[in-house]
Amino acid sequence: MELPELTGGFTGLLGLRLDEATAERVVIRWDCRPELHQPYGIQHGGVYSSVVESAGSIGGALWWADRGQVVGVSNQTDFLRAVRDGELTAVATPVHQGRSQQLWQVVITDADDRLVARGQVRLQNLSKTPPTGTSAR
Repeated sequence: MELPELTGGFTGLLGLRLDEATAERVVIRWDCRPELHQPYGIQHGGVYSSVVESAGSIGGALWWADRGQVVGVSNQTDFLRAVRDGELTAVATPVHQGRSQQLWQVVITDADDRLVARGQVRLQNLSKTPPTGTSAR
């Protein structure tokens, strides 16, 4: 399967590159650059949180597949090491893939394979059709 490019919208602004995407593992790379810095000249924490959300959502959507779509309901990201420049890599793997929700763990490292951030995103699995006995709003 050929990987899609992340050139549109917010992921395009961040410059994310999708290296691997399956229902069990997603790898995203991007370059830490000045326009992604916070005022003190280091990678903005919001970028890490966005990558955690993106990586987990891509994997979760691949796993949920044609049953519907997934949406993030919780994102918790820890910032562990300041980064000013260089390539960063995020690797997302599932912790739980259930009937109604998924939990994905994401580890972000620098070019020297040092842990710089980690996070998790909880996804809600939305079915194409509502369960029997309920009505759509």
